[in-house]
Amino acid sequence: MGFKNVTVAGSGVLGSQIAFQISFKGFNVTVYDINDEAVSAAKTRMEKWQQRYKEDVNASDAEVKEAFESIHFSTDLKEAVSDADLIIEAVPEKEEIKLDFYKKLAEVAPEKTIFASNSSTMLPSQFAETTGRPNQFLMLHFANEIWKNNTAEIMKHEGTDMNVFDEVVEFAEQIGMVALPIYKEQPGYILNSLLVPFLDAAQDLLVNDVADAETIDKTWMVATGAPRGPFATLDVIGIRTPYNLSAAKGEAGDKKAQRVAKFLKETYLDKGKFGIESGEGFYNYPDPAYENPDFLK
Repeated sequence: MGFKNVTVAGSGVLGSQIAFQISFKGFNVTVYDINDEAVSAAKTRMEKWQQRYKEDVNASDAEVKEAFESIHFSTDLKEAVSDADLIIEAVPEKEEIKLDFYKKLAEVAPEKTIFASNSSTMLPSQFAETTGRPNQFLMLHFANEIWKNNTAEIMKHEGTDMNVFDEVVEFAEQIGMVALPIYKEQPGYILNSLLVPFLDAAQDLLVNDVADAETIDKTWMVATGAPRGPFATLDVIGIRTPYNLSAAKGEAGDKKAQRVAKFLKETYLDKGKFGIESGEGFYNYPDPAYENPDFLK
């Protein structure tokens, strides 16, 4: 069918990036979130993305201004999806929140609309039936800092129509992504199947008082030549996401995950330390210690 109108539901760190990138590539974009406060926060994030686009991809002032000003924002779900060809869901990484969202979405979205979830760890089969259109549902997962880490993992479930799958692969390419088709369900897709165990191992080292966050990051950076360590990476992702993942594992009985979730909540989230977006997480921003030339000495 070819997509023209895209709605991004959820305007957090990654949702706002997805919306801005799609608009930057010339599509009609509507951003939906639950209240005016969330929408206002999304607009503030996008002001930061505009500067990053100018720095990282040499975008002009006119290009980023046009991309931002052409985005429509809405707190009315029915209005936000009224003419959507594609909806990309980027609501919080909790199964009950996503299920509730899809129940509401199924009641108001046009029949033509394809649903895609940006979930970083969950499977399409967890939500397919709730969408009311399992043949038009799949996963479309992006990496943080989408404008330069331009991967798009497209994962189907057994009931996904292959024409839908192919259309989303083509769309991913049209918005400047490297499209990565995944034909079999896999928790964590490819990227997070590799990344999450790495970040979990780092958090375990910290929670168990083996070493502090800076030392753990320094170890990784010196030994591998990586520009960031695991905790700098978590600041980019946003600390809410690892907390939600650990909390979910903890609720399922994982004692180690319970300790990590408690630590992240009490040490960071309860104090307003969410990562780069709040100016403080494991590091302070805009000049984090790991960017200091002396950090690796």
